[in-house]
Amino acid sequence: MKLVRYGPRGHEKSGMIDADGRLRDLSSIVADIGWNELSPAGLKRLRALRPASLPLVRGKPRLGVPFTGISKFLGIGLNYRDHAEEAGMPIPAEPILFMKATTCINGPSDPILLPPGSLKTDWEVELGIVIGSETRHVPEAQALDHVAGYCVINDVSERAYQLERGGQWDKGKGCDSFGPIGPWLVTRDEVPDPQNLRLWLEVNGQRMQDGNTSKMIFGCAEIVSYLSRFLTLLPGDVIATGTPPGVGMGMKPPRFLRAGDQLRLGIEGLGEQAQICRAG
Repeated sequence: MKLVRYGPRGHEKSGMIDADGRLRDLSSIVADIGWNELSPAGLKRLRALRPASLPLVRGKPRLGVPFTGISKFLGIGLNYRDHAEEAGMPIPAEPILFMKATTCINGPSDPILLPPGSLKTDWEVELGIVIGSETRHVPEAQALDHVAGYCVINDVSERAYQLERGGQWDKGKGCDSFGPIGPWLVTRDEVPDPQNLRLWLEVNGQRMQDGNTSKMIFGCAEIVSYLSRFLTLLPGDVIATGTPPGVGMGMKPPRFLRAGDQLRLGIEGLGEQAQICRAG
C-alpha cells in the first residue's frame, strides 16, 4: 500500500494511492494515519480494503507528511562509503547516530526555508525507515518485522552549523523545514529488498546524486537492531539511513543552496519530492 495524508497543513486527511497512481480518500475509514494504522494489525485492516471502493480525490491537493505520531526523527551519518570519502571523514565502524528535531518535519513539496545567515545549506536524499511496532533489543534477523514501511527523506543540513560551530551535528540538522518526508509511506510488503533501491536528487534540473541503497555500509535491518539497543523505537518513529555521494559539501568548489533553487528527488518505487528554497 501507498498511504498518504493530503490537504492544508494541520488539516490533512488520510488517503491511499491506488494501482493507477490515483489518490483515494481514506478518511471515512480512518481519521488519520498514526500509531494504530501503522501497527501490524492496523496495516492488515487497511490491506483488506479495495482501493476502488474509496472515493477519488479530484485535483492535485498538497501532500503532507504521510503519517503522524513521530516521537523521534533519527539519522544515520556517513552510511555510504563514497559519501564519507567525499566528506573527508573516516569510514564509521558503527552507525553514527544523530537526531533531527521533530519541528523540522515538512511535507514533501513544502518550501525549504534557509535559516537567517545560512551560507552552507545542503541536500541529502535518503531512504527513510518507518517503525510500526514498539522495538527494543531486537535481533537483526527479526528487525524488519518491526518496520511499517519506507519513504523518501531529504535530510537538509546546514553544514556550517553542523560542522563548524562545535558540539553535536544536531544544530545543523533540525532547522525548520529541514525534514521533508513523503510523498507517501510504502508498506513493507511492497518493498521486498530495501537494499536494492535507486535514489537520486537534482538541483535546478542538474543531477547531483544518483546512488543505490546496496552501497549502504549498515543495512536497514542492522540499523533497526542497533538503534534498539540504545533506545526504544515507537510506531511512527522515522530513521533517515544516510545519503549517497553528490552533496554540495563534497563538490569542488562546494556548492550550497540559495533562495530560488529548486530540488527534485526520489527513490525507486517510493515516489518523488519537489521543493523550492526560500529565505527563512
